[in-house]
Amino acid sequence: MRIAIIGTGYVGLVSGACFSDFGHDVVCVDKDESKIDALLKGVMPIFEPGLDQLVERNVRQGRLSFTTDLAKGVNGAEAIFIAVGTPSRRGDGHADLSYVYGVAHEIAAALTGPAVVVTKSTVPVGTGDEVERILREVAPNAEVSVCSNPEFLREGAAIEDFKRPDRIVIGVEDARAEDVMRDVYRPLYLNRAPILFTSRRTAELIKYAANAFLATKITFINEIADLCEEVGADVQDVSRGIGLDNRIGPKFLHAGPGYGGSCFPKDTLALLKTAEDYQSPVHIVEAVVKVNDARKRAMGRKVIKALGEEPRGKTVALLGLTFKPNTDDMRDAPSIAIFQALEDAGVHVRGYDPEGVEQARPLMPGMTFCDTPYAAAEGADAVVLVTEWDVLRALDLKRLKSTMAGDVLVDLRNVYRPQEVIAAGFQWQGVGKPMRGRTGSIEVAEREPVSV
Repeated sequence: MRIAIIGTGYVGLVSGACFSDFGHDVVCVDKDESKIDALLKGVMPIFEPGLDQLVERNVRQGRLSFTTDLAKGVNGAEAIFIAVGTPSRRGDGHADLSYVYGVAHEIAAALTGPAVVVTKSTVPVGTGDEVERILREVAPNAEVSVCSNPEFLREGAAIEDFKRPDRIVIGVEDARAEDVMRDVYRPLYLNRAPILFTSRRTAELIKYAANAFLATKITFINEIADLCEEVGADVQDVSRGIGLDNRIGPKFLHAGPGYGGSCFPKDTLALLKTAEDYQSPVHIVEAVVKVNDARKRAMGRKVIKALGEEPRGKTVALLGLTFKPNTDDMRDAPSIAIFQALEDAGVHVRGYDPEGVEQARPLMPGMTFCDTPYAAAEGADAVVLVTEWDVLRALDLKRLKSTMAGDVLVDLRNVYRPQEVIAAGFQWQGVGKPMRGRTGSIEVAEREPVSV
């Protein structure tokens, strides 16, 4: 099939590369000439493991191309995917759909034959209706259908998620669109990937409901972690204990500094605004957003408290800055709020991240960026593990301690066993773990983890 994808951001580029790897003829369109020029030279605009090799292979084999000419890109395309950004709109928090609607106008003016226009971007309920209205208004004689095909890609594992998905959701309103979308996803259908056809509005809501539910799981276990610290329980054992229940499951039950990234913060807020517009409040999601926003700053206060009575003038090393591992995405990363809290308290902050430094620089202008975690820890009074990159999971703790001026290690991801951290000469703090003493000497009674 010939497929056009409008937008070469995270979703558009990954989708285009994967569709071409299925054997489709794919052209990716973007107005940003510098981005297209870079892609033509094999330079990726984002960090995603394996994406550069996937793009290079399919460009070399002639199945994937890039252009700034939308009319050229959609010419002859049987399926046209809209994969542009839908950021939170300033002022009211609604999803900004101006890019989606602008692209719809351009597509309508460029149509040369039958096509299915697919909203791949995350959009509020009813967006597909407006896209269809625009297409009918601008190109009343065009043979065109509109469907919704939300993405469920995890940054850092997007290619695997696209090729081996938990499910493929497609919202259609006519048989022709369903037939075309079956052909688009035929390679996955042959691999028995679950394909769920729904109405268009249902598909649009599924995406928001899924992200809101996952955000709720994260926020729930984070609040349970706080309770664990107060009552002397271990949140990791609590997570295992409830996650073994098949009705709950173990995923997204890892306590930490709160969720961030390009999806959960934006999508939960957009869902709240949609519910508000329809006068059907979603109070649970409202609480999730409020609690998660407060948690990030609270993690900063946690670090400040670990520094002792007078934090001003002390130095803290933040290890891991991106919102999660295996991405360079800094959007709504917990490290930003933690840094701001530390800076407000007069603390000097040094930082390290394997991929996110260039994206972090404009967001953290007062931070000193370092090339290695050990360089970041040099002269620091405390080290804080914020993002659990693989390179940060097996640090030489004694070497780390020897470079520091202080002896505090705050593990916001519970990566390290408290006993080994203390044996290396650190004062230790985790998240939701039993301890005695708030600062100074911390004693930990730890048993072997339960096998599951």
